[in-house]
Amino acid sequence: MADQDMHDHDHNSLTDEQADALIGDDEIDETFEQNDEDAAMDSGDDEGEDIDLDGPIEEIQLQNDSVAHFDGHKDSVYCIAQHPLHPEIVATGGGDDMAYVWNATPVDVREAPLLPQSYESNPQPRERRGQPMLAELGDQDETVNAITFTLPFGDFVATATMAGKLNIYRTPSSSSSSTQLAPLASAKEVEEINWLLPCPHKSYPNTIAFGASDGSVWIYSINSSDPSSPLTIVQTFFLHQAPCTAGAWTPDGKLLATVAEDSSLYVWDVLGEAAAAGVTDPNGGQAVVGLTAEDERFKVDGGLYSAAVSPGGGIVAVGGAEGQIRVVGLPRLSAPANSIAGAKGAGAKVKAGGAKQAPASATASAGQAGQILASLQAQSDGVETLDFSQPPLTLLAAGSVDGSIAIFDAAHNFAVRRNIKEAHEEEAVIKVEFVKTPLGTPNEKNYLLTSVGNDGVIRRWDVRGGTSAVGLGLVQEWRGHRGGGEGGGILGFVQGGGGKQIVTAGDDGVGLVFAAP
Repeated sequence: MADQDMHDHDHNSLTDEQADALIGDDEIDETFEQNDEDAAMDSGDDEGEDIDLDGPIEEIQLQNDSVAHFDGHKDSVYCIAQHPLHPEIVATGGGDDMAYVWNATPVDVREAPLLPQSYESNPQPRERRGQPMLAELGDQDETVNAITFTLPFGDFVATATMAGKLNIYRTPSSSSSSTQLAPLASAKEVEEINWLLPCPHKSYPNTIAFGASDGSVWIYSINSSDPSSPLTIVQTFFLHQAPCTAGAWTPDGKLLATVAEDSSLYVWDVLGEAAAAGVTDPNGGQAVVGLTAEDERFKVDGGLYSAAVSPGGGIVAVGGAEGQIRVVGLPRLSAPANSIAGAKGAGAKVKAGGAKQAPASATASAGQAGQILASLQAQSDGVETLDFSQPPLTLLAAGSVDGSIAIFDAAHNFAVRRNIKEAHEEEAVIKVEFVKTPLGTPNEKNYLLTSVGNDGVIRRWDVRGGTSAVGLGLVQEWRGHRGGGEGGGILGFVQGGGGKQIVTAGDDGVGLVFAAP
């Protein structure tokens, strides 16, 4: 009883402010989740806590294989793009409502080469400087979740936000000094933009397309020489009944394939060249190909989220929930000059420089337009990313939320060549992309596939088979992002210039540059 009276006396002797600061008896056993921010050394009251200083100490292994970094963003970097002619120029957009254009050539390589230094020779080596900012792309109204340079010369860079705003800027040069650029033109027609792609058609430069959360698809043309109307709507399409999640142009830029969460695929005659060639929608609609969930063969419960068109432009692959992939034939607007229908190589678009043609089974003949050529399922969760290899290989790579990468052989009825079950340690695969070169130029690395995931690791695979890395074809991996399920995954990457350099967009707010020998 005396002890209780003493406790009450001590409590009553405190001021009201001090009493409010005490932790009540009913709060002692409550557990709080630790946030990602470091707490100050003097925060909280640790008196009375038993801390085992002799217990096991968790060792944290830090590894950074990057040769340069860009740390201008203060939040996750959601998107990244690379200049089509100058791969050292990179643009990124992030969750801090900011977008930047920066130079990815390592600062220390360009200005002050450094020799490798060990801890023994220099316990405090000079801190690496971040990459120089060429420009800040101003007037963003929300998270920038899509960004691209225009084709064919990269004259402009376009950004798209989660608030539906499209901004167009003139691309700064690699020697530009850091400055804030105002948009050359802007548009805001939708509530949210999901993706943004440049059109590769040679006769329609500086044309872009985007898909919106309301299912609509928009195509704009940029004409800076017309100050009264620098941004013009070319086409709009409204057949999707759910958010439009992905798009893919045919290599010639004549057709645009888009998919949505309602499990629909439409192929649009954006520039009227299909109609001029006599290819139209048999149902009198806007699309030259249209498949929806009403067709049970095409239906994917949970929707479609990725799309890729083959290098020859003859087929489109779309991926969705539960590892489902559908391969659909596309219309041929012009027949190759040196091929015969049904012969080996038929259906592949003629490449400059004498590049080899894909086998007939990897393309679609004229009668297969709109036909479902294959239904695939080699993975257990959503297919978030798809990519075709360049000829003469005829491979399709699929990255899944279940952490796996599946390789299909289009030349052999899309048989599974390889299924790498734990390509990214059970973390979602965010993007897969074969190493590519401009059409008409030799590609000695077309068998290399680069992938990134939520584990924060870049991996490069030899899809020919090989015996490296427990037989899975792993050639090399690079680390530097936090990863490990702590918000440090990689949300995108670019590898232009023949794959010699990989530049990433990190969920940890950093862009890293990796040398890929």
